[in-house]
Parts: sequence; structure tokens; C-alpha cells
Amino acid sequence: MKFNTKTIHGGQENIDPAYGAVVPPIYQTSTYSQTTPGEHKGFGYSRSGNPTRAALEKAFASIENGRHGLAFGSGVAATDAVLKLLKSGDEVIATSDLYGGTYRLFTQIFQQFGIKFHFIGMENTDDIENHINSNTKLIWIETPTNPMMNIIDIEAVSKVAKKHEILLGVDNTFATPYLQQPLDLGADIVLHSATKYLGGHSDVVMGAIIVNDEALAERLYFIQNASGAICGPQDSFLVLRGLKTLHVRMQRHCENARAIAEFLKNHSKIDTVYWPGLKEHPNHDIAQAQMKDFGGMISFVPKNSNFAEAICIIENLKLFTLGESLGGVESLAGHPASMTHASIPKEERKKTGVVDSLIRLSVGIEDIDDLLADLQQALG
Repeated sequence: MKFNTKTIHGGQENIDPAYGAVVPPIYQTSTYSQTTPGEHKGFGYSRSGNPTRAALEKAFASIENGRHGLAFGSGVAATDAVLKLLKSGDEVIATSDLYGGTYRLFTQIFQQFGIKFHFIGMENTDDIENHINSNTKLIWIETPTNPMMNIIDIEAVSKVAKKHEILLGVDNTFATPYLQQPLDLGADIVLHSATKYLGGHSDVVMGAIIVNDEALAERLYFIQNASGAICGPQDSFLVLRGLKTLHVRMQRHCENARAIAEFLKNHSKIDTVYWPGLKEHPNHDIAQAQMKDFGGMISFVPKNSNFAEAICIIENLKLFTLGESLGGVESLAGHPASMTHASIPKEERKKTGVVDSLIRLSVGIEDIDDLLADLQQALG
């Protein structure tokens, strides 16, 4: 089954044996009847499992070419579950440019429990080996990274991880499985903030984990059930609905982002544009090799601008809504330094390029002429 078909049918065989509903029903229940203690029809309590959530988890696994999918109450909750695979004294190597919420979770929650984190640039994978020791248990990457759109060679990092018997986790939120499938490139764990492109309509908060290894899946399921950060059936229904149009939405996201990246690159008031599809983008060749297209996320820095001027540009946008998050059908604009990455100390942000004048765009699926006109007037 090819990807465009998987988004609609993947993992959804016998979705409603009761009435044959084409769309998995919303099972809005907390508990289920049992014939005798411990004997039921597959579900006993909705924290442990729910038919609507189970249908979504099968769909997650299908589109990532994985065997096991798990759905969580948010992307951060999914990341939290992965970190709970570790213990005090373990060490993690993470990309230095990553989502601010992930950085906050690592440094302000898990670091106090004795887990050590090394944040390094991974554009050159040779640097990773210099930080590996006997305590290293996890390598954590985003690619493209948030918000600098750095590209990391998943297959190359996987070879390093396997050589040292270390888990490799890949946050695939920006790319989505439509553009790249990290499990096929050697990753052990794929994570999504399903709030973003997988849901696609800015109306739900959810996280996802997909793995192949059965023992790893069992450990993560135990954490999911024991910690309880699950999503509800209504949210599961919404993301299942969103998945069905993922492929057509991503095509338009990529088309619009390409036009906007070229527009910004050639604009007299723009200094730097960060989008993996530009030939001059660092590791563009790797992006071209491991991605089907280059995504709908763009960051840029206006010339001779500062914090106040960047805010002025964002506030002047009309179609691009100023807001947190990304990946919805509508275009969004954000200011990483004061929004998504505010939890990262300023000096650490600057090291990775997240300066006060950096603007991040989540390019939606509106008519490209309208989006370009909005950027033109805001920059004017």
C-alpha cells in the first residue's frame, strides 16, 4: 500500500465490526463491561486503551512504516515517555537547535533526576562520537530542526548509534512521514507533535511515538499506561480525520513554502533565509536524499533589524496569524526568541542562530498570491 493510500486506509481494517462505519466511531467511555473479572472484549479501562485511540495508533504506525504506534496527550508528553526509558546517571546527546519545550523538559525536569544532556551541532555527524561514553543511552535529533531548519543525516547518525548500541530518537514533526520516514533510515523511535501537521487543523493537542521493536514498544506502553498522559477519544477522532488529507496538504505546504523562500531570498530587506530546499542551505544535499520535498517551515532574518523591528513586521502581517504552534492549514508567523524558544537562555539561543530578529513562518495552504502580497506589504 502506497503512502497516499495509507493516510486513508492504513491500519484501519475492521475498524467497526459492530455496524461497519467507514469512519472509526468516537468511543466516549471510561470503562467497559466484563463477563468475569479480567475478561472483556479487548478494552477494560480507557487510560489503558480505547477503540478510537487504538485505531489512531494503528494509523500512526502505518504511515511511518512502523509496527507499533502510541498516542499521547501532547508532543511533550510523548517526549517525556521516551526520557522515562532512562535512569539516573544516563546521558543523552541532543541536537543544540531544538524545540524550546523539549529543551525545557530536558534541562528543568529530567536533569534534576540525574540524567545528563549534551547539546551539540549534528550537521557534521563526526562530532557525535566525541561525546559518546559508556553512560550514553540516547541520541535525540530533530531534522529539520526548530527553528533554524538545520538538516541532520539520519542514516549516518543511525550508524553511529548502532555501533555503540545507543537508542536513536527522531522528532519528525516538521517533515512528517509524507516527506521522510526515519525508521526506514535506522531510527529506533520516531516522535511527532501530532498537534501540528498530522492533525493539520489547529484544533487538537496530541503526541505520537512509533517504533518497530516489540520489547521497546512494550516498555513505552507500560510508561504510557502507568503515567497516564493519554489522549481522549474526541482528539483521536480529530487526528484520524486530519491524517486522511496529510498527503494533499503537505504537497501544498511545500509548494507555497518554495515560492515564499524564493521571494524572501530575493527581497532587498531580507538578510538570511532558512529553508532546506534552497541550494545554498547547509546540508541541502542530505535533505534532498532523505526527504521527498522540503516542508512548509521557513525562518528568516531581516536586514539590519532588531527585536522591535522584527515584532513590527510580524504585527503588520494580515493573513499570517501571529501565534504559537505550526502545521495547520492556515499560515502562522512566530517570534522564536520570545515565544517557542523563550525558555532557552538567550546566550544559548544565540549560539544556534536564534537571534532576536529571527522570524519563523508556518506556511499554510492558502492561495500563494495572497500570501506573497501579505509578506510584501508587511515588509514594506
